[in-house]
Amino acid sequence: MRGHRADSRLERLREEHSKRVDASADATPIAPPAPVTAAAIAPDAGSASILPLPPRQRPAPAQALPVTAGMVDDNADFGEYLRFRERTQVTHRARDVREHYLLQVRNARGTVVPDAEVAVTAPNGATLWARTDAGGRAWLHPDAVDTTRSAIYEVAVRKDGRQSSAFLRRGQKSAVDVVLADSVAPARARLDLVFLIDATGSMADEIGRLKTTLRSIANEVAQLPSRPDTCFGLVAYRDKGDEFLLRSHDFTNDLGAFQGVLNALQANGGGDYPEAMNEALHETVHRLSWRGTGATRMRVLLADAPPHLDYGGPQYDDDMLAALGKGIKIFSVGASGLDKQGEVVQRQMAQYTGGRFVFLTYKDAERPSSGPGRETVHDVSNYSV
Repeated sequence: MRGHRADSRLERLREEHSKRVDASADATPIAPPAPVTAAAIAPDAGSASILPLPPRQRPAPAQALPVTAGMVDDNADFGEYLRFRERTQVTHRARDVREHYLLQVRNARGTVVPDAEVAVTAPNGATLWARTDAGGRAWLHPDAVDTTRSAIYEVAVRKDGRQSSAFLRRGQKSAVDVVLADSVAPARARLDLVFLIDATGSMADEIGRLKTTLRSIANEVAQLPSRPDTCFGLVAYRDKGDEFLLRSHDFTNDLGAFQGVLNALQANGGGDYPEAMNEALHETVHRLSWRGTGATRMRVLLADAPPHLDYGGPQYDDDMLAALGKGIKIFSVGASGLDKQGEVVQRQMAQYTGGRFVFLTYKDAERPSSGPGRETVHDVSNYSV
């Protein structure tokens, strides 16, 4: 009976949530998946109504040198992340994540259950959506959606017609453990990997690096023990007044064709510092054809500037919540030149969705042209290079 009630509530909440997303989304749908061509990334002719400003420029590192980068897991050192947020006072879209709780979903044999749908519901009906990761876990932040700070929440979990529920009590120290009935494991792992790229003029070096390393990335993924069936997607963005605002290509498993699309992408435009990241994130979360139950979903953001917070329309904090609900982990890669506001936003999205913040490192943190090293201008500690 408990399981039946949880399943019914999930169905009803999911229908209500879908109606709200449909009402707020852009009316133009994304084209269905199709063979990739270089034309898919070509600029619109005559779409700019404002003369673009000259692109930002910064010293280019020597192409022959390797790239070094640091990575920090803000959920692993959550106290330090909260202190970083407290001491970094910049404009951003605030969500309350001061209290977070670990959810762990397993089956009756103790095996982790990935990609299970999760609804965390307060007595007033406020609901946080999430999906478990490959380890059957999800970090839950109820205050991000419930401003009344309820004392207790119902946690409903389901996958493949199986459902169960538990309760989350505010302040509890232990993880929320939920057990689902056994199911047949999928024959092959599936990975949906999207590159979300700032394609303004200052990003030429980073885009060039990605073009030359895409095949090695794909080969390393293919050699994983699960031999995943990998599909690649791309969303590139610039800013209003540039040749294009967004250019997206839906998922394809044709690596050669995807390489062709990536090769056709050129860095240009920009001018003012913030870019159209909000619109691009919304496109990535809501318009691409992410595969259904059983897939691992990752989005790699490569950017050196924060989003425009003065445009109206989609906002990144709403879509990072939606990303967690769809099981999309955000790995934010901060390119050289990323300021404090950009760091806050990138780490905010990575932490909330259970991803990582990655940042380029140099021999001299203040001079990207100094070559690879261990130093960074970012406010991070306990990071690996």
